[in-house]
Amino acid sequence: MTSAYSSYSGCRQYRENLYAAVEPLGERAPAVDRVRHYFDHPGFVRPMVEHTVAALDGLPGDVRRSARLVFVTHSVPLAMNDGSGPTGGAYVAQHRAVADLVAEGVAERLGTAHEGDLVYCSRSGPPSQPWLEPDVNDHLEELAAQGVPAAVLVPIGFVSDHMEVVHDLDTEALETAARLGLPCTRAATVGTHPLFVRGLVDLVLERAAVERGEAVDRPALSPIGPSHDRCPAGCCPNLRDPGRPVLCGEQP
Repeated sequence: MTSAYSSYSGCRQYRENLYAAVEPLGERAPAVDRVRHYFDHPGFVRPMVEHTVAALDGLPGDVRRSARLVFVTHSVPLAMNDGSGPTGGAYVAQHRAVADLVAEGVAERLGTAHEGDLVYCSRSGPPSQPWLEPDVNDHLEELAAQGVPAAVLVPIGFVSDHMEVVHDLDTEALETAARLGLPCTRAATVGTHPLFVRGLVDLVLERAAVERGEAVDRPALSPIGPSHDRCPAGCCPNLRDPGRPVLCGEQP
């Protein structure tokens, strides 16, 4: 899966799609599985630390040490976050955990602590529906008003530099920062970083070992700990169609 985090749109919806793809095949359908959510896996966190350090290095020297880390992910409806994970609120909690890990890793690498904030992009849906905020552009406005000297956009909610990242961050957000006179760079996503690719391989091997009943090491850097292998029945519910069948999880 391309999402490291728990949410309906980032996990359960894919599991619904997998069921719809294999259901017509009946007994001929292959067994389908998924790796656990890897938001705090070293293979995801450590490349983000490296890319954030590189982005800080791209700022002018006189503002680099005081730059703010702006951790960006995809906004989702509040109701979706409230239902994410087995007990709710996992989407935001997991992102906050990653933001803390990356900030700590940067401080260890550079010997300088940088304050950080979790913000959102790509909001859609009707204006009457509440979504997670603040928007990255609104937050940059606020930082400039506070006199923050520089910022680094850290896209922890995305695994590749696809067009959404390029438009929302490299185009809109950096244009906002330029208009405000706020020096700003953007950290790369994990993409094809060797540590990330190796981490995905390790997750696949881990999952296969679990299915064989073997004892496995389950690396996880945050206090949340490693995510479940199979999603609980009520995890990240489909609020519009609660009974829609899924794969890769416990059935109700």
